[in-house]
Amino acid sequence: MPLHTGPKQPDKRPATVNPFYGQANPVGGMTEAPPQHRLPDGPLPPSTAYQLVHDELMLDGNSRLNLATFVTTWMEPQARVLMDECSDKNMIDKDEYPRTAELERRCVAMLADLWNAPDPSAAVGCSTTGSSEACMLAGMALKRRWAKRNADRYPGARPNLVMGVNVQVCWDKFCNFWEVEPRLVPMEGDRFHLDPQAAAELCDENTIGVVGILGSTFDGSYEPIAELCAALDELQSRTGLDIPVHVDGASGAMVAPFLDEDLVWDFRLPRVSSINTSGHKYGLVYPGVGWALWRSDAELPEELVFRVNYLGGDMPTFALNFSRPGAQVVAQYYTFLRLGREGYRAVQQTTRDVAMGLAERVEALGDFRLLTRGDQLPVFAFTTVPDITSYDVFDVSRRMRERGWLLPAYTFPENRQDLSVLRVVCRNGFSSDLAELFVEDLGSLLPELRQQQHPLARDKGAATGFHH
Repeated sequence: MPLHTGPKQPDKRPATVNPFYGQANPVGGMTEAPPQHRLPDGPLPPSTAYQLVHDELMLDGNSRLNLATFVTTWMEPQARVLMDECSDKNMIDKDEYPRTAELERRCVAMLADLWNAPDPSAAVGCSTTGSSEACMLAGMALKRRWAKRNADRYPGARPNLVMGVNVQVCWDKFCNFWEVEPRLVPMEGDRFHLDPQAAAELCDENTIGVVGILGSTFDGSYEPIAELCAALDELQSRTGLDIPVHVDGASGAMVAPFLDEDLVWDFRLPRVSSINTSGHKYGLVYPGVGWALWRSDAELPEELVFRVNYLGGDMPTFALNFSRPGAQVVAQYYTFLRLGREGYRAVQQTTRDVAMGLAERVEALGDFRLLTRGDQLPVFAFTTVPDITSYDVFDVSRRMRERGWLLPAYTFPENRQDLSVLRVVCRNGFSSDLAELFVEDLGSLLPELRQQQHPLARDKGAATGFHH
């Protein structure tokens, strides 16, 4: 989350609120708005406080039209009811809320089975606030295992983590917070994610692990996890270095098991030590819930696990956060129960079909070149064709925002900083009808954009954001 500071000058707003928001008497004293940057002197009626906050939030973008976010923006009313019923339950209080804890345990077991753990009953895992926390936990386990194997050299030696330059920002945070050297495989040409051989070449005796991404946020493509493991197998046969792999399946780990069953990326690969996913992305749950799983307890050092008394028994916990609501975990279990494998397959296939169909229609407009087509994650990235010089992707993003669409434009990282793209994330709830409206709005803007003398977005860094 971003850091915030206080106001630069005292609050001097002369604003007023609608008298009808106050007491039954419209002129009953509620004529001045409360201050924004200090606590009001007295209380407000609940209807007034609600309306003030509600009205300001109307200026936010419409989450259903947000094509930048991977996060779920629609759930069934029944799921909303369950979440409301559980919003006051603290997930950490396992003994006070034993059934919520049991639903969490069942979700871990279901994911272990879904991801083909050799023995699902031996796999260990936990819920988190999202994939960022899950990645931190996985990284901590990798570092602690490496430190124990290298106790004669650590803390003198500096550990490193190998990954593609396209990793989500949480991995940069992990390396910064836990003092691990990030070793990044750059993009090259039309390869926009990690190259297995290049990753293996960056490994040495101080490498705690390699991160493979099942669904890059930059373009929606899967990284070749099986080929990565094969390259590390070959490295071990030559050098003796045994480097584990963590699969960041924030999005793809809830897509590939249903739509790409022949793709081997999970615990079927012996080198895969741990996997994370975001329940609040293609797990189809509102934010924030994620999951981290390890092949067995051998991959999760015991000293990282805390134990609490649980109905007179022993409840191990592993988390960075402490208090958080149980609502999202309950909603995850509801969704697993509600859909099952066939239901998830139908939802994800529909979303992929929408993405692929929309990508084809965008390409057919003639002004754009597709980098990906939505045939892995239901996500595709595209840029302008070379002969378009009157506008750029940042102009498109800005103009589509005028129509209500939040369409991210951003520049690729090191070695491909010359490439700026737009990206569309299709989620459950983004229907073929909405896709039709998107193409209509995009097409209607092109004649005017083509008449520009040059691109108008001067500060490309501020033109739009890249939202994971």
